[in-house]
Amino acid sequence: MASKYGDFYPSKWGFPKAVVEGNAPSPKQFMPDYLDDPSFYEKGWHAENIGDGGNFYWVTSPAGYDAGFVVTGDGVIVIDAPPGLGENMQSAIRSVTREPVTHVVYSHWHSDHIGAASQFGPNVKIVAHDITRELLARFPDKHRPLPTETFSTDATLEVGGTKLELSYKGADHCPGNIYIYGPAQKVLTKIDIVSPGSVTFAHADVSENISGFYQAHDDILSYDFKALIGGHISRWGTREDVEVVREYWHDLLGFAEEALWEMSNAEALQGFVVGLGRQNQMVGAENWINSIANYATEKTLTKTTSNGQTWPERLAGATVWTKYHAWTVAETTRTERTHYGYQAEGNGGPAYIA
Repeated sequence: MASKYGDFYPSKWGFPKAVVEGNAPSPKQFMPDYLDDPSFYEKGWHAENIGDGGNFYWVTSPAGYDAGFVVTGDGVIVIDAPPGLGENMQSAIRSVTREPVTHVVYSHWHSDHIGAASQFGPNVKIVAHDITRELLARFPDKHRPLPTETFSTDATLEVGGTKLELSYKGADHCPGNIYIYGPAQKVLTKIDIVSPGSVTFAHADVSENISGFYQAHDDILSYDFKALIGGHISRWGTREDVEVVREYWHDLLGFAEEALWEMSNAEALQGFVVGLGRQNQMVGAENWINSIANYATEKTLTKTTSNGQTWPERLAGATVWTKYHAWTVAETTRTERTHYGYQAEGNGGPAYIA
């Protein structure tokens, strides 16, 4: 069904239209069979039992958002409530149990993951991090009820003998984004860090702390898990999925650091603004940061990786999103990591990243 805007809204100041030609198709491992089943789109949901124990479920939607729920015997614990899944989460729950939803756990405060939480009514207990409650109180939304129970570092939620371990390790995608772990089932939920089989959405999924985003990959791997719920996009993840995408991000970081070092010394910076005049310095600045992103993108996408393939052959979205990731990783490397020195008095001094 076509919209009034067709398939693209052009602007001379904006982004060019993306085309299939020149972009790699998603690898087969990113395309589970249910994506070819018309009933998935008719129902609006697909669920799978994951991990050990038989009571932990992953649910996804055609909108590309996923969540989870646990059947405890004394009620259902829901993990997140994306609007794009909405009340179809209840359909998925009813397909396996008639137990009522008694608890909702918020992974973080963003409305694209919990913006349908109000559907569960006023009597459910809502568990989240202290920062999540603070942000929701500051920016109220009737579809995201305030948490009724919060914690600061670690907590255990136990219902009907089923335990979920909740942990906060610091800001990454956003402040308050927590780890939700079922030790008996070996299922870990960590949202907006790893999109299994993919490179994640643009700009590291619009994460607020890129150093924390990188650290989160290591923290995920510190858990003993068989299944990962990542919040996006086509399937639940495995340990190998995390290891693969961690390698991708570290390749990108390495090339971004190379580009910064080569293009951010005093001589290189002057080259980007020569002849522009003081009134057009911003044009040079855009060319500078985009050149750094282009360098890191080119190097990352053409590298032969640890298994002998390139990243477009291993991860969905590599040719689409890497340029955005490269821009973000480069810019946040300048703001979050060392500059290896600083300007000495006057115009001399050692080399450093400007």
